Amino acid sequence: MRFFYVIVIFVGFLNACSSDKVVDRVYQTKNVVVVVIDGPRYSESWGQTGRPNVRYLDSILAPVGCTHTYFYNLGETFTTNGHTALTTGVYQSINNTGGEYPQNPGIFQHYLKKYPDESNHVWLITSKDKLQVLSDCKDFQWKKKHIASTDCGVNGLGTGYRHDSITFQHVMNTLEIYKPKVLFINFREPDFSGHKGDWAAYIHGIQQTDSMVHEIWKYLENDPVYKGKTTMFVTNDHGRHLDGVSNGFTSHGCSCEGCRRIHLWSFGPDFKKGVVLNQPAELIDVNATIGELLQLHTLKSNGRVLRELFN
Repeated sequence: MRFFYVIVIFVGFLNACSSDKVVDRVYQTKNVVVVVIDGPRYSESWGQTGRPNVRYLDSILAPVGCTHTYFYNLGETFTTNGHTALTTGVYQSINNTGGEYPQNPGIFQHYLKKYPDESNHVWLITSKDKLQVLSDCKDFQWKKKHIASTDCGVNGLGTGYRHDSITFQHVMNTLEIYKPKVLFINFREPDFSGHKGDWAAYIHGIQQTDSMVHEIWKYLENDPVYKGKTTMFVTNDHGRHLDGVSNGFTSHGCSCEGCRRIHLWSFGPDFKKGVVLNQPAELIDVNATIGELLQLHTLKSNGRVLRELFN
């Protein structure tokens, strides 16, 4: 009988512990911006001697943030797949044309479940219309719930891609008018020009997106709503075939080093500054790290929190 009471007390203790409310950690970060530069190879961006195509990220932004030099997409190296990994924290084999929603809810839905009154402050802005699928998922418990504001392609899913200069202007307008707390951006270059086989336009696309990232960062650093309270991640969804692989830089989608190796820059008030990190990391880790910064306890990410970034 005495043993029975001991067991009852122990089980009651475990139940009390498991029912405790998760306590939020306190970070200086209150806003998160993710910028995806679509499809450059590492060899034409951070991995190139002198880094002429990412001069703003190299000379101005990297000194105030962290750079991961061994950063990879370890899932399928296509656009929708890579973006799905970033937003959901799960690698998924998904239709790359925009004809399928992710299986799992993304950062937007988790954030809006926690903060249901913030619908005007969560935005998905993309040059590629097909990426509007990132705003929802197939999970029946989440489907059509907690949906972010979207501004994708010409005029939404199925309307075609738009030029990055238009997306950039929409981003700046949205920052000024709505002051998003979670903002996810896709620029179609240099992937768009790479698929056309236009090397000069491909290189120009990397340089142009580098410049636009710099302008976004400057805005965040000078706006009183964002200054000192905002973390920005800049990354890619995939790379491109190595020159020795069939189709070279014009295509992607295999597991070669060119398609898998990408890059990650991270800037924020909770992160170290001017640090180059050699620890291996991958796309889904960005998702887990955002979940930590915003304390999204419902997020089911397969990534790891990039603790090496934090002060």
